[in-house]
Amino acid sequence: MLALVALFVALGQWQWGKAQRKAAAQARLDALASAPPIELLAAPIADADFFHYRRVRVQGRYRAAGQILLDNQMLEERVGYRVLTPLVIDGGHTEVLVDRGWVPAPADRRELPALAVPSEPISITGTAVQPATRRFSLAADTAPPGGNARWQVLDLGRYAREAGVVLQPVVIRLDGNQPYGYQRIWPRPDERHERHLSYALQWFGFAASTVAIWGWFGFRRKP
Repeated sequence: MLALVALFVALGQWQWGKAQRKAAAQARLDALASAPPIELLAAPIADADFFHYRRVRVQGRYRAAGQILLDNQMLEERVGYRVLTPLVIDGGHTEVLVDRGWVPAPADRRELPALAVPSEPISITGTAVQPATRRFSLAADTAPPGGNARWQVLDLGRYAREAGVVLQPVVIRLDGNQPYGYQRIWPRPDERHERHLSYALQWFGFAASTVAIWGWFGFRRKP
């Protein structure tokens, strides 16, 4: 009984903690959403946590040869790609990946959509985010960055190594009013927040039920 109660309580605390972290992330995003954008310069960022969920402005040129399509991205129950295009920041050779939004996948998944990349100098605004560190993938990527490469998982360190560039440790989600973008319905940090709370209450309920069942069978009067 003690082992089961300890296990159920630990699982409940784990789900409760996930819900609280998601709520805190959403609160930070909401608080920073109305702040004026700060300039993202070519100097490499030393503290990526500071920029997480902050609105930024950056000037430079897109580099079409390094564009990648992030696979298996769902939007309204449709499968597609997130279009990530490197932007060479003015004043140096440092680059930052710009998430220009979502595009649907062709019926033939062996084909990739043809996506234009502007070549003129540009100034954009968006929200800087630190991408998830998930590394598990069920499919192989296409060749290293060379123009519309298809990747299953975004790894900024790997991208910088294979493209041979200095890369900022954040991705910019392009604002909805900016040009040269696609569908931009960005996921909320508190997505599935209520479900995590529900799971936590279920685990705590299992712990309470375990104690109740143990008490019933342990202390009931024998015939």
